[in-house]
Amino acid sequence: RLVLWSPLAGSGPDLCYPLLLNTSCRLSLQPRFTASLLYTLTFSLALLTVLLNLLLIVSIAHFRQLHTPTNQVLLSLAGSDLLIGLVVMPLEAQYYISSCWLLGPWLCYVYYTLSYVLTSASVASILLISLDRYLAVCQPLRYTSEVTMGRVQLAVGLCWSCAVVYNGSLVVVNVGREPRRRRSCRGECVVLVDGPTGWVELLVTFLAPISTVVALYLQVFGAALSQTRKMRSSRAAAAGGTTAARRSELKAALRLGVVVVVFLLCYFPSLGFMGQDASENFAAWSWGVWLLYLNSCLNPLLYALFYPWFRRTIRMIVNLQILKPNSSRASVLH
Repeated sequence: RLVLWSPLAGSGPDLCYPLLLNTSCRLSLQPRFTASLLYTLTFSLALLTVLLNLLLIVSIAHFRQLHTPTNQVLLSLAGSDLLIGLVVMPLEAQYYISSCWLLGPWLCYVYYTLSYVLTSASVASILLISLDRYLAVCQPLRYTSEVTMGRVQLAVGLCWSCAVVYNGSLVVVNVGREPRRRRSCRGECVVLVDGPTGWVELLVTFLAPISTVVALYLQVFGAALSQTRKMRSSRAAAAGGTTAARRSELKAALRLGVVVVVFLLCYFPSLGFMGQDASENFAAWSWGVWLLYLNSCLNPLLYALFYPWFRRTIRMIVNLQILKPNSSRASVLH
């Protein structure tokens, strides 16, 4: 796991807690313009992340045409992204810019648990999206009969439950060891997961699911290329409807493939800093963390780019058309 920067204890007026001269962490004294710019950028990113994901959640929840198994997984991903923008980003911004955690140790542990849970839930949602597209493209008959709304909702619920239990236990186990493992000062927020526990955590939370995602999508793209060649060479008129349906599934797989690729590009830089003290290379580490959180804002932007139905539902929400009777039955797919 990543470790937040822990400023060393100091003296003088530049302290997180000026009255605690011997135990307080130092306050990072940024130039006024720099601090204002950083606060504006980070909080604007957080606000945009919340608004875009809220639009996606309302769209999928309100319009009945969008109540599909695939969109249930997108709903899970949007939920974790929204909470990252609503809670994690603002707290990260305040802590990084001032280098002071002023909410106390217990809220620090709650914050860490929440950020770990949301990150794990995002990875699990991407894994479910990849599995959904793999079954739809590579095993269409099995997909039609076995992938139902109930089963997908159960899978999403299990992913969130496992994320809460696993990451909550991880934080609880490591919290008690923190004071004995590193020098501490008032105003820091650190939960360090390193050693064998850190490697297991890296394997379970990132490497194993991300490797599975890559393997599934390699098979999806291989099947997509093969089926595209078959559809081009097929001239049977009776297969016209089936061909159109297969083409639609392939397009959906390729679109979600872009979402997965962007996700991986945003997450990979942060993997190199897991289990390390961020103070050793704070600038590079902070860029990796914010690139990771940027993905929560990029996901709904990609949906708006690739899915006309999302653009239609945004217009209907902004124009308050969803308040009209029977608006949930509106046709948004065509």
